[in-house]
Amino acid sequence: MKQVVLDTETTGLEVEQGHRVIEIGALELIDRVATGRRFHHYINPGREVEAGALEVHGISNEFLADKPAFDEVADTFLDFIRGSELIIHNASFDLGFLDFELELLGRDSTRIEHQVSVLDTLALARELHPGQRNSLDALCRRYAIDNSHRSLHGALLDAEILADVYLAMTGGQTDLGLSLDLPDSNDTDARFVTGEDVEIRVINASAEEFELHQQRLRQIEKSSDNNCLWLEQAERE
Repeated sequence: MKQVVLDTETTGLEVEQGHRVIEIGALELIDRVATGRRFHHYINPGREVEAGALEVHGISNEFLADKPAFDEVADTFLDFIRGSELIIHNASFDLGFLDFELELLGRDSTRIEHQVSVLDTLALARELHPGQRNSLDALCRRYAIDNSHRSLHGALLDAEILADVYLAMTGGQTDLGLSLDLPDSNDTDARFVTGEDVEIRVINASAEEFELHQQRLRQIEKSSDNNCLWLEQAERE
């Protein structure tokens, strides 16, 4: 299963006001494992970055002046996401901007959601945690994911953090061991995290936590006609 975790940065918040994409960051997962393949480009939007947006991501007009226009990276980007499920936090925002860029190129029929499936992690988080804050920062705190290096927003950095958040929300796997030091953002050589690269911590339950767990198992046993396999296993141990 191919998934692509994606984020963008833009000149402003409202695509209806003609704001444009200035950075795309994406990384590939195959069967929930990072392959090392990434797509990362800064893009010259042909317009100025709003002051409010600059405070969020720190990407200045001067920095973007010599970067390629969207039409120069569009085909490479579409090739990268082809055949995947996109994982995006607040997907309507990013897709709205990307579709607008394609529309400006006269490629209205190339709307992203017509080519790939999309999973919105914001919608997923709201289902899992109704009534709670579900921003990317809030989810990092909830799932104990380190985002201390995120002083400013950045498309590739946020995609890496989102990958950890998504895996934690959907299966408990966290910390892909991702970093920003690959030699080239379009490098197609797969790199995997091995057991030697990761320090594994074992945290044992306290006596109080164990007793609460046992109480829960006994409740399950009572409601399942004394048929709780977890309790039988715990008692054997």
